[in-house]
Amino acid sequence: MIRSVIIPGLGFILLACAALWLVWEHKEAYLQTPMSIEDDVVLVVEAGTNLSALALALTEKGWISNPNYLIFEARLHGKAHRIKSGEYLVTRGTTPQQLLDQLITGKVIQHELTLIEGWNFSEVANAVSNNTTLAQTIGDWSPAAVADALKLEYSSPEGLFFPDTYHFPRGTTDLQFLQRARDRLQQVLEEEWQQRAPDLPYENAYEALIMASIIEKETGVADERGRIAGVFVRRLQKGMKLQTDPTVIFAMGDEFDGNIRRKDLSHESPYNTYVHAGLPPTPIALAGREAIHAALHPEPGDALYFVSRGDGTHHFSATLREHNNAVNKYQLKKH
Repeated sequence: MIRSVIIPGLGFILLACAALWLVWEHKEAYLQTPMSIEDDVVLVVEAGTNLSALALALTEKGWISNPNYLIFEARLHGKAHRIKSGEYLVTRGTTPQQLLDQLITGKVIQHELTLIEGWNFSEVANAVSNNTTLAQTIGDWSPAAVADALKLEYSSPEGLFFPDTYHFPRGTTDLQFLQRARDRLQQVLEEEWQQRAPDLPYENAYEALIMASIIEKETGVADERGRIAGVFVRRLQKGMKLQTDPTVIFAMGDEFDGNIRRKDLSHESPYNTYVHAGLPPTPIALAGREAIHAALHPEPGDALYFVSRGDGTHHFSATLREHNNAVNKYQLKKH
């Protein structure tokens, strides 16, 4: 006769395993079920927030109903201490598992700020200091103070930031933003400097940047940059003054009212290239890659002068006589 052998407690163990399996399946289903949010929302996770506190906060918001599942899932995979602070865009239909993955990877909202070609330092400072998503730490926005804060090798930060659109998370400091724009400029300038044309009248890349800033302010017409660079390079090589209006405007600062008068051309400033030969002491604006490239690859030719036609383009001349005729035609409207 066959007798049944009953192991004490086996039934309980089987029931416990079945219960655990059911809980596990419920957890998995719960983590893959969209949270209770009706519209896309921004979740701000403050620095130092732990997962337990965050799960409780989400429960209080009504987003989730079982914070323990979220906490258990994170701890099971050793991720409970890896959530990152910041702003998160949580879209409608997001599941608890997707939110957890978002928090662990730190996929935060990226804000943006654009620095524009041709801006001077004052305009850069205004844009950065007035940006509400950047943490303001600099305080004193004087050029000397910013140059010191960034540990620049130059006394002025003028023209030392690359014009571009930058993306960053909330909490990025103003100084971090400027350092990033500074690093980007150094990268672009070094790349272009290494591929420069031969026999240029620059002692270093910084002088090329100064020239690029003048080109940037002289024209917004892409195919004119190289021609304007050619004019300025030939004038430097011949020992002629650059005589470029943007340097006069920069020298005048807040005194500039939109017009340059004859007396302004004799305004005493190291930046006034009608008064002083050679390049000004610093860039006068942010220069884009195209202007930097033009400064380092000037177009050959014999033109030594150019004048605005009034439509954004310029007339180029090889002689002073031809230039004066062009000034009469396009500026003075004599014929």
